[in-house]
Amino acid sequence: MDRIIIYGGEKLQGEVFISGAKNAALPIMLSSLLTEGWNTFHNVPDLMDIKTTQKLLRSLGVEIEGVSPMRINARGLNNCEASYELVKTMRASILVLGPLVARMGMARVSLPGGCAIGARPVNLHIKALEDLGAKVSLKDGYVEAKAKRLKGKTIYFDIPTVTGTENIMMAAALAKGTTQLKNTAKEPEIVNLAEVLTAMGAKIQGAGTDTIVIEGVDRLNPVEADVIPDRIEAGTYMIAAGMTGGNILIKGANPYHLESLITKLRDTGMEISITSEGIRVIGNKTINSVDIKTLPYPGFPTDLQAQMMAFMTIGRGLSVITETVFENRFMHAGELMRMGADIRIQGNSAVVRGVPTLKGAQVMATDLRASASLILAGLAAEGKTELSRVYHIDRGYQEIEKKLSALGADIKRAPAK
Repeated sequence: MDRIIIYGGEKLQGEVFISGAKNAALPIMLSSLLTEGWNTFHNVPDLMDIKTTQKLLRSLGVEIEGVSPMRINARGLNNCEASYELVKTMRASILVLGPLVARMGMARVSLPGGCAIGARPVNLHIKALEDLGAKVSLKDGYVEAKAKRLKGKTIYFDIPTVTGTENIMMAAALAKGTTQLKNTAKEPEIVNLAEVLTAMGAKIQGAGTDTIVIEGVDRLNPVEADVIPDRIEAGTYMIAAGMTGGNILIKGANPYHLESLITKLRDTGMEISITSEGIRVIGNKTINSVDIKTLPYPGFPTDLQAQMMAFMTIGRGLSVITETVFENRFMHAGELMRMGADIRIQGNSAVVRGVPTLKGAQVMATDLRASASLILAGLAAEGKTELSRVYHIDRGYQEIEKKLSALGADIKRAPAK
């Protein structure tokens, strides 16, 4: 297993280009199951989760060429089972459920795995499919669903769910009649998927609001479409500039997807300006501590909570970080404390008292975003930081050590000892 080794203290300067959003690319790739013929998707990031999704699609009989652009043809779809071996490392794989039932009339999908950051139950997906007329059962760790043809209905999600909204939106695109999804998630990745489905011929209104209306059609057609830039990757590099007192142009980032983060970073004292090329971020010598509360979009993203915690460890004063989206998402706190951070966990809140400096240490990644937070801490720390279990970072950040090195960081990837 590889390690990432960082010698901290370098100010990051220059330009970094943001890759396509993993969380948009995955459902868009799987939406190809609803069509017959070659789809072409641009700006797909080269990540482990993308490779896993390619393997999953190929196991279903789908043809795939390239990465960016990526061409996908589901004309030969001949298998309705997503096995545990393919699904266990990635929770987004549950997104095959809706398209398979909609197109093939059945699906058998293993309950998913992925980062150990708390329960993300699929019960909301299951209930919604049942509301659309599918017969769903759980057997031997698999979700089995069958329906001759799904039928439109009004569905209310108890809580906003990103993958639930995406799954049922894809399923309803080929259902008979009209489906109303209420209390839906509003993330930009959902809007991106809706735009792709609409280009395929789906009739969808309201994506990006809490009510989405889908009028089912008999057939969807292949498209050529773009994946939006990754707002979480962009946010991570913005925080990196703040932690190192750097000056970075985040090229290709969409500032409208990052308004909650931009507000908080300005409150810390950072200078942020929007340009025609992206977002210019300049760190400040004095870092003001700010409080953070994660919320569904457009609130502060849970996927940037760990990175902001790393930032606040060197802030001036006290920060309270409250996690409302996922439980068990403070596992990085213990690793940050190994580097000298002053953090106390109180239920779903972390109280972070800023320290003058972090010290390099051997640390271990526990999940995707935790690994990013530890890299950020290593960039700001004195001395050497060695991060193990870096396979987590490869799931969501394309060539992070190369991009940071190009900005002036002293960082390298090395094989395990």
